[in-house]
Amino acid sequence: MPLFPLSAVLFPGGRMQLQIFEQRYLDLVRDSMKSGEPFGLVWIRQGSEVAQRGQASTALGDWGCSARIVDWDQLPNGLLGITIEGEERFDLHATQVRENDLVVGEVTLRPDPGPAPMDAQWQSMVDVLQSLEAHPHVQKLALSPDFCDAWSVGWTLAQLLPLEEHLKYQMLGYDQVELLMSELDRTLNEISGEG
Repeated sequence: MPLFPLSAVLFPGGRMQLQIFEQRYLDLVRDSMKSGEPFGLVWIRQGSEVAQRGQASTALGDWGCSARIVDWDQLPNGLLGITIEGEERFDLHATQVRENDLVVGEVTLRPDPGPAPMDAQWQSMVDVLQSLEAHPHVQKLALSPDFCDAWSVGWTLAQLLPLEEHLKYQMLGYDQVELLMSELDRTLNEISGEG
């Protein structure tokens, strides 16, 4: 799978706007739009998003999320702007670099966990998510979380909250919805000063 290493984490159902300027990523976007195939977004643990001659290669996370382009536009600064949406989580086993410097990975898609019922104790997270939806930046993303599915609520909230990326990366890796929701609950309590 072609990979887009980024210093940010994407979740299934989450959306993100990117500016594309490196030729390898212009090629990746063109190929993805032409084929309709997703590409992988993977978190950079260490290193830089922009390729620099003579610099050590970036250290990538062990898992990521496949992404599909849902919108694109020419930005006022002349760069290509795209909006991507997260689809499926994957585990990254190995990478190689093509001649055009594009990183491709050997990945295994994780099984879709399927919807998880919302527990009454998680209602506060639905409230926070609904209040975030009123924000103009969030409205622009046109998200459509399923408020009856704990995975959807948790992943959307994790995508939108101003958390450190290493925490988001950890949350993306959780395979139990209870772990995700309890971590988000703890984090929200810290943010509100209750933790």
